[in-house]
Parts: sequence; C-alpha cells; structure tokens
Amino acid sequence: MFKRLALIGCGLMGGSFALAARRAGLVSAVSGYSRSEKSTRRAQDLGIVDEVATSPADAVRQADLVLIAVPVASTRSTLEALLPGLAAEALVMDVGSTKCDVVLAAKQALGERIGQFMPAHPICGKEVAGIDHADAQLYQGQQLILTPLAANSPEQIARARALWLALGCTVRCMDADEHDRALAAISHFPHLLAFAFMGSLLKQAEGESYLAVAGPGFRDSTRIAAADPQLWTDVLLANASEVLAQSQRLHESLFVLEQLIQQGDGKALKDFITEVSQRRGLWKMGAVSKDL
Repeated sequence: MFKRLALIGCGLMGGSFALAARRAGLVSAVSGYSRSEKSTRRAQDLGIVDEVATSPADAVRQADLVLIAVPVASTRSTLEALLPGLAAEALVMDVGSTKCDVVLAAKQALGERIGQFMPAHPICGKEVAGIDHADAQLYQGQQLILTPLAANSPEQIARARALWLALGCTVRCMDADEHDRALAAISHFPHLLAFAFMGSLLKQAEGESYLAVAGPGFRDSTRIAAADPQLWTDVLLANASEVLAQSQRLHESLFVLEQLIQQGDGKALKDFITEVSQRRGLWKMGAVSKDL
C-alpha cells in the first residue's frame, strides 16, 4: 500500500505502528527520527526502522506515509520541521489523544497543504513507554478514531481507513470536538482520577502500610496511574475544559453517594450501585459498529 514510512517519534506508539505495518506488508522501508538520538538508534538496533534521520525533514523525504507520534504539544513544531521535505502525495497522520488542538496546530503549520494531514487516534496503549516496549500486536482488535478535515479528499480518507483496518483496528469517524468530549469522559478524566486516587493515598501517613495489603481491586483501580507523566500532562492541559467538565460531573455523583452514606439510606445506595453495576456488566469494550 505504501513504499516508505517516515516515523517521527520512536516510542511505544510509533514503534508499534512501524512493527505492525511491516508485519501487515504495508510498508517496505522505514526511516525514523526522534529528538532523542538514543531512541532512534535503539529503534534501528531492534529492526523497527531501517534508517536514522538527522531531522524531521530528512526523515520524510521520499516517504509516502508519515506518522507523527510525539506529545500533542509538539505537533505544530514537528509539522513545521518536516514540511520542507514532505512529498506532495504523502499521507500524514498522528496518534494524539486530543484532536482540536492537534487540528489547529496542523492548520497553522501546513497551511494550504493541510489536506495531506489525517488526524487519527488509536484507543490503546500501555502503562510503560519507550521503544523497547513496542509491540506489533498493540493495535490488533483496538478502536481507531479518524477525525477527517474538510480539506481531506474522499480518497485520502479511504486510504487512511484501509490502512488502520489492515492493522486490525475497528475504524470510526467523528469530528474533533466530539472526539475530545468523548475522550475526556472515557480516558482523560479517568487518568486524572487514577492520579488523584493514588496521590491521596500516598499523602496519608499510613499510605505505604496500606499499600502493603492492597489487592486486585486497588491494582485495577490505579493501573493507569503508572502512565507516562509527560504525555498525560500534555493531554490534560490540551483538553482542560472537557476534563474539568467531567470532574464536575463526578463531584455531583460522588456527593449523592456521600449523602446516602451519611443518611444511612441502604436501599437508595443499593439501587444506585445496582444500576451502575448492571450497566457496567453489559458494557463490552469495542462494541461499536464496524460499518462506519
């Protein structure tokens, strides 16, 4: 499908994409660039990239597919840096967790060439970061959200969709605003909550001793608190208004539960828990239409 992939950002997400694309036979060569030369060299040692580029512009020369796998706050500067080497027919995608800010950055950086950029967000990851954790199976069976732009041609949209389908993803399209609202609710705020939960425990004098007896429930509730600090700092700030709106909704729900406990209203408390327990039991991850 593509002759050459340029990978800008040799970490978990980018490295996994390159491995998956190779395995699927979608690319024949991969050039890589990271701000950390150590990461790019390691990607080469692992056979994830064939060539180490000295700049984003060098990495994208002769590439017909470009993946931007950098913190969302670095999107504009990254696109500006690669633009001098970008081929007119190349498809450029990102894997950022926010989209309104990424789209704005792309428009500012690419100008009249914005039609080459297809915003994308794979709903997957690991608690660990770095190229050493790259996994060709990372995207298999996962959801992928495209947020096409008015400047994207139907051919570019179809091309991007076919690519992610070939990597084993379920693909759905939505606009950037809708994406950021949805992801605040089901990803960004849950991470904030996990950070807060873990932080509140550690600030207690007895916190360490409590951890010594923690079990699976605590493990499952705080798993994502081990996520990449820089990545999540960028995401939470980039989608701040939607994350704070979700925080307010949680305060309201928590207040109801606190009131029921204070009042000793076991029936109402059980009814509340029963409803959410049943809804959680019915939910299945990835249960969305594939005909999108």
